[in-house]
Amino acid sequence: MSATAYMINGFDPGQTAGLSADELRLISERSEVLGPSYKLFYRHPAHFVRAEGVWMYDAAGNAYLDVYNNVPCVGHCHPRVVEAISRQSAILNTHTRYLDESIIRYSKDLLSTFPSHLGNVMYTCTGSEAVDLALRISRYFTGGQGFIVTENAYHGLTTAVSELSPSMGKNVPLGQSVYTVPAPDRYRTAPGEDVSARFAADVQAAIDAMQRKGIKLAGMIADMVLSSDGILTEPKGMFAAAVKAVQAAGGLFIADEVQPGFARTGDSMWGFQRHGIAPDLVVMGKPMGNGMPIAGVVMRPDLIAEFGTKIRYFNTFGANTVCIAAAQTVLDVIRDEQLLGNCANVGAYMRAGLDRLAADNPRVGEVRSAGLFLGMDFVKDRRTKEPDGAYAIDVVNRLREKQVLISASGVSGNVLKIRPPLPFSRANADEFLSRLEETLRELG
Repeated sequence: MSATAYMINGFDPGQTAGLSADELRLISERSEVLGPSYKLFYRHPAHFVRAEGVWMYDAAGNAYLDVYNNVPCVGHCHPRVVEAISRQSAILNTHTRYLDESIIRYSKDLLSTFPSHLGNVMYTCTGSEAVDLALRISRYFTGGQGFIVTENAYHGLTTAVSELSPSMGKNVPLGQSVYTVPAPDRYRTAPGEDVSARFAADVQAAIDAMQRKGIKLAGMIADMVLSSDGILTEPKGMFAAAVKAVQAAGGLFIADEVQPGFARTGDSMWGFQRHGIAPDLVVMGKPMGNGMPIAGVVMRPDLIAEFGTKIRYFNTFGANTVCIAAAQTVLDVIRDEQLLGNCANVGAYMRAGLDRLAADNPRVGEVRSAGLFLGMDFVKDRRTKEPDGAYAIDVVNRLREKQVLISASGVSGNVLKIRPPLPFSRANADEFLSRLEETLRELG
């Protein structure tokens, strides 16, 4: 695949051997009407016609175990979410410029899951829009333009947000006031070096570099499990010193919870809580509504006090009544089905299983996890810790052949990205671990 078209686990349209006539037709017609930007997963693209819980089904009725999709966070087509959407869409679907009880009820419920200093919420339709809004608020409040991100971060795809998303590649330039820092990777940090202190020093160096160039700091944004940087979850607290440096310099810290939020990390509702930090803003994405177009920004009230009165911001269908019904039901299901505890329980069970597999496989450098967000780091040599992205993609595609959906992350694409819907059970975990063990044995 050409460098310009590269995407981790992306289908190469130049390699079509083994595809059926119907698959070739769909790929051709898709390219004709959608153009080249819409990428497909896997060497052999998957074609699904329905889904339920943690399973997706193709036209022949074959069931695929979904170990990757975080957007339908309470499971595909959860009956309570489907019913809430259907019921509300038959009654009213409108914007937030009319009085409505449901948005107030949900907002209070959502804010109750956050520390008390985060007291306001604004809604958008996507996580990219939420990050875009958080950037605008931060820049307005601080008067600065400079932002710090990790070296392979992904935060969204609007023009402004893509400038803070280095993982999008060299053809998407970073903003002139955007500075990158190495992600805190404990596995590849020099022996004896404090990961948290190293990360804080790198952040402080970026702040100093901005000041030398006359750039005023607006803030820093980070994914709370550093998913695009390779799923870096340990040690807990590794963000604290860096966040303190940003806030001491007059900047704001934005916690990106699009992927780790809503109970996924197991020991807390939000990823930032694992690290004992107090973000100024928190951004969320479509898992909020189980895939419905709703996202949001939670923030300190003082940040929005002036912005809200002087800047006209209105997202026409952000927090429309149907999406609020979905979001309320997602929050209810997380509580009623005790999914926070399930993430902790099943996540620990999966971690133990992955550790067992890693012990017998020299291609595995390290296993990392936080609840139901796990990563398996593949290396060419455990001594050098050189990443092996090609092996990881072989694993991903072999698992797809075994009807398990998974993908990879990291700068080199060498980390197996394990991120199933929250109701994933121990029985599901056993099935995944069994097929992964077969895959690792077959690949050698």
